[in-house]
Amino acid sequence: MEKDVGKIPKNPETDIIIRIDDFGGRVGLTIREFVRSERYTGFTKAGTRIPAEHFKQFKDAINSIKETELKTEEDTLPGEKEQPKSQSKLSDETPEEQDI
Repeated sequence: MEKDVGKIPKNPETDIIIRIDDFGGRVGLTIREFVRSERYTGFTKAGTRIPAEHFKQFKDAINSIKETELKTEEDTLPGEKEQPKSQSKLSDETPEEQDI
């Protein structure tokens, strides 16, 4: 069983293919590069496979990513700089109470 789920262009010669497949009798999600060139056309070794029993864990990890975390400075319009993240407090002590 093979079912292509999606294709994401990586560059003009390479796509990232996402598919559900059955490899060695085990169903899973495969994410692999597919290249088109004069020398070779087909899947490369670059990629990974998520076994079906770990798909929920993978999906939860992907869904925990906020799109704003993936933005670069180039994606931000001028004058729309992201606010710096506040530093986490290491302790509740004031600077005078801390050993330096």
